[in-house]
Amino acid sequence: MATSCAHLCLQCRSLLCSKKVASTWQYYTQVRHCIRVRRVPTKILDGSSIFKGTHKTNLAKQMQKQQVFTYSDLAAKQLGTGAKENKDVEETSCTDVVALKSPMLPIRDAVLESQVSLDLDAAAECSALEVISDEEAVSISIPSAMPPASTSLQDYVDHSETLSKLVQIGVNLWKIEQRPNVGSMLLRLNFNTDVAPRLLFLKEIGVEDSRFGYIITQNPFILTESLENLQSRVNYLKSKKFSSETVASMVSRSPYLLNFSVKRLDNRLGFFQQQLKLSDSNTRNIVARLPRLLCGSLEPVKENLKVCEMELGFKENEIQHIVIAVPKVLTADKRKLTKIFDFLHNIMKLPHNLIAKFPQVFNSKYLRIRERHMFLEYLGKAQYDPALPNYISLDRLVSLPDEPFCNELALATLEDFYLFQKTL
Repeated sequence: MATSCAHLCLQCRSLLCSKKVASTWQYYTQVRHCIRVRRVPTKILDGSSIFKGTHKTNLAKQMQKQQVFTYSDLAAKQLGTGAKENKDVEETSCTDVVALKSPMLPIRDAVLESQVSLDLDAAAECSALEVISDEEAVSISIPSAMPPASTSLQDYVDHSETLSKLVQIGVNLWKIEQRPNVGSMLLRLNFNTDVAPRLLFLKEIGVEDSRFGYIITQNPFILTESLENLQSRVNYLKSKKFSSETVASMVSRSPYLLNFSVKRLDNRLGFFQQQLKLSDSNTRNIVARLPRLLCGSLEPVKENLKVCEMELGFKENEIQHIVIAVPKVLTADKRKLTKIFDFLHNIMKLPHNLIAKFPQVFNSKYLRIRERHMFLEYLGKAQYDPALPNYISLDRLVSLPDEPFCNELALATLEDFYLFQKTL
């Protein structure tokens, strides 16, 4: 009896062990199946490319190791449980094993496991080595990205509507990009809302279309000025009896004019009128002919006025006449003014009143005056006193071209004048 009971116990024990081993083997097979599934090309949720199982990333290797550890833990637990757990193990699916992964992994990876495609032929359709027809190749469009950084605005012209249209109207981008932060400012502008309204404003006040490129090249900041401020400055100039044509001409020749406030424009006009003791019409005259007087610094103007009065010795009325006739004297290089006056007064022996009568001489080149005077002196015809015969006007001396100068004043040939220049 005892022998029969012992034999029965051994049979039950052998049967139990065989069931446990079979269940454990089933677990091992399921885990290996899941690992194989991990090697199948997987679609990433964020739209990135497909990865092959043979080129696994470090993250995939880490997940595989965790799955092997999970298998070991499950196998150990299975060996220590009874027949009741064996039934549960047989009903366990691959998705259940995936759900037992480490909590350190993202939850969406578990979702990916259930969406894995085992169709290798579908993945092969996305191969970059597939041969396509010419029609399909032409139909492929690759969007070009704007360069993240560049030292030239040329790289952005094809990507920016604003820059491309500015180039079409004649803006020189190579000049603008040399100024700090101006290029990035233009890239931030919208052509329809920022640029086009300013161009229409310039056209409305009378600026010609051909001047748009020059104005924006010299003063790109006009594109950031509000239309209300621009209109108020134009209205102020018109209130000072500048005609619409004069305002348009002033803006075309001095692009920064409309960037200054009404208060500054008024102060500048008042300065020239009081400093030179000019009438309203004369003040408008010199400003209209040289509008940059309202934009530039006043220091060169003050310095040149002192030079004319103290160093050159002109009287107040003579300075007024010189400035009205040649407004550029106010912004000219004082060394040039001094050098020309010294030659006229000390070498050519011209008095102050005669020089002031022909102030255009200050606009001429010093070398031109010197060569022509010395040629006339060589010929014995350097006579500049209007009270004496054979008088030569100072205005004609500096304004005539070489051939009329030789024929009408020097009564010599052009070849003689050129030969004389070589002796200097």
